[in-house]
Amino acid sequence: MYMQRCIDLALQGAGRVAPNPMVGAVLVYQNRIIGEGYHTAYGAAHAEVEALRAVTPENRHLIPLSTLYVNLEPCAHRGKTPPCTNLILEHRIQTVVVGQTDPNPLVSGKGISILRAAGLDIHTGILEQACEQLNKRFNTYHRLKRPYIILKWAQTADGFIATENGRRESISDHTSQIILHQWRGQEQSILIGYRTALLDNPSLNVRLCKGNHPIRLVIDYENMLPRHLNLFDGSIPTYIFTTSSKRQHNDKILDKDRLYPSFMDELYKLSIQSVLVEGGAALHQQLVSEQLWDEARVFQSPMYLGAEQGVQAVSLKGSPAETHTLNKDKLLIYFNS
Repeated sequence: MYMQRCIDLALQGAGRVAPNPMVGAVLVYQNRIIGEGYHTAYGAAHAEVEALRAVTPENRHLIPLSTLYVNLEPCAHRGKTPPCTNLILEHRIQTVVVGQTDPNPLVSGKGISILRAAGLDIHTGILEQACEQLNKRFNTYHRLKRPYIILKWAQTADGFIATENGRRESISDHTSQIILHQWRGQEQSILIGYRTALLDNPSLNVRLCKGNHPIRLVIDYENMLPRHLNLFDGSIPTYIFTTSSKRQHNDKILDKDRLYPSFMDELYKLSIQSVLVEGGAALHQQLVSEQLWDEARVFQSPMYLGAEQGVQAVSLKGSPAETHTLNKDKLLIYFNS
C-alpha cells in the first residue's frame, strides 16, 4: 500500500525530473502517514527531503520511530543536492523500505550498504516490478547506456502512414493529437529524420496541452536541411546528427561505420534518457532492424488511404501488448521484449 503511494507520488514529477529518476517517499508511523513527498523537478529537493519537510511540528518527534518507504534506493552521492543517506541518518530513522536498487553506478547498492552498515533495518524489492516500470527510462539509460526509445506513428486501416509522394495525410483525430502532445511533454527528446523535417517542416513542440518542450533531435547525414525550417527557430535546444564535415553549431558527428551505435553514444553523452521517435518510416524501420527500440505506440485510424501505393507503416512482429479505444482511433502498444 505505502510503496504504491510512493509510485503514485513519483508520477507527478513525470516530464520534469529527467535526467533524474521519478521518486516518491512516504514516512509512516503505526500505519499512519505523517509525511510524504516526491521529486518535483530536476535540481529540486529529492523525495526523501520533501517527505521529511511535510512532517508537522507536532509529529516531528515520531520521525525516528517511523518507517520510510521510497520507490528507489536513497542516493549516496552529492549531485545537485546532498546525499539522502545522510539525511536519513541525521533524522535517526531506523527502518527503510526500498522498491528498487538504483542502477546508477554512482549509487548502485551503496545507499543501501551505508544504511545497513549504520544498523538500519532495510527491506528491498517491495513492488519491485512496478518500481522498475515507473523508471524504465532511467533504468534503460544506466543499464544499456542508451535512452528508452519509443516509436510513434499513425496509420490508416490499410497500413499507410503517408501518400506515395511522402506527404502525410491527416490520419489521426484530434483526441489522438492531444495524447501525442501529452507524450511529447513526458519525454526528454523527440527525433525525426531528414525527409520528415524537409516535407513536414514540424516544430516538434508541445502545443495542445501544458508540458515541457522536448529536446529536438534530427538525423541529417549530409547536413543539407535549410536553416529556415521551424526546427532552427532557436526556441528549443536542437541537435543535428550528421556524417558530414560541414559541422555547424550543436551538430554531432556520427561514425559512418557504426551509425546507430555512435548515435546512441552521442545521446548517452547528452544525458538523454528517453526519445520519442516521430518518423519517418525509414527511420522507424532502421531502429527496428537494429533492435534499438523499446516501445511502439501506433494510432490506428478507421480511414482508408485508398491508394495503390503509399508509404507503408513498419510491420512489427506479434500482436500488440495493449489495445485502447480512443475517440475514432485505436491505440496499439507494442513492447520489444
